[in-house]
Amino acid sequence: MSYSINKITQIADCDVLLTWAEKEKADLVFKRTSVERLTTNYSSTSLEIDAILQGVLAEIAAVEAVLNVLPEGSTKETEKKRKVRLEYKKFLLENRKESYGTVALLEKELDLQRLSKELEEIDAFITLVTQKKASL
Repeated sequence: MSYSINKITQIADCDVLLTWAEKEKADLVFKRTSVERLTTNYSSTSLEIDAILQGVLAEIAAVEAVLNVLPEGSTKETEKKRKVRLEYKKFLLENRKESYGTVALLEKELDLQRLSKELEEIDAFITLVTQKKASL
């Protein structure tokens, strides 16, 4: 971006701008570090959730197959309860997937890219102001 750097006429103004820009940069670096950590966590969590969910779905299918052939009795009641627990587990995993799954991972990756672009622009600004300060 083009800045009105030519309007700066005093070294003190450059110092103020550099102090402000360095603080902004430090804040963005901290935020980027946090988002990088979250992105890494989301990446591993989303894979873990998908794997567990696939296992639960397979278990539900197996329990349903067993329930279809079992005669009425205590074993069938036990399997019905097992199926309810598995369906609840599936429900919880699907909710976690919304919060920590692939979609959430992509959102964090976008946040990370935006922060990187902001840092690039802050660095360019700092370089420009530093050059102006040197020329005064």
